[in-house]
Amino acid sequence: MMAFKMHEIRELIRLIDESSIEEFEIDNDGTKITIKKAGERAVAVASQAPANVVATPPAPEAPLTAPQAPVTEEAPQVAASAKAEENVDDANLHKIVSPMVGTFYRAPAPDADPYVKEGDTVNAESVVCIVEAMKLMNEIEAEVRGTIVKVLVENGQLVEFGQPLFLVKTS
Repeated sequence: MMAFKMHEIRELIRLIDESSIEEFEIDNDGTKITIKKAGERAVAVASQAPANVVATPPAPEAPLTAPQAPVTEEAPQVAASAKAEENVDDANLHKIVSPMVGTFYRAPAPDADPYVKEGDTVNAESVVCIVEAMKLMNEIEAEVRGTIVKVLVENGQLVEFGQPLFLVKTS
């Protein structure tokens, strides 16, 4: 069984993204890749044919629990206003996004301090993290001057292209 290599998949995504094709599907010895354009960018889904298919019955549904205590009218209003305030704050912040699909690392080594923490001041050239893609460590720069408000991704987490990594209050 011949599997697709990561660079082949990326090249397919790039070619489809640059073309007028809306959907593309390829099946190679049981490995199937489907690429569909979703808005502005292409999204790839790969699957492999399972060697052995074993049917498992669905788990029985849990019985309904006792009714919950009634919620006071004040609680939803407070939660809604806090959520609205958070969204307004997020709208005024710059998002540092991942330029590629890969693994997010906050520090240059497992035993090293993180590049940045919440509250740290950065400039446009400040390295804020590493995104590892295909065994290459790509240093990501802040590209803005400001203060790190929030780290949005956990160390070692897989990230997508365009996924926000940090929120920065620009100065």
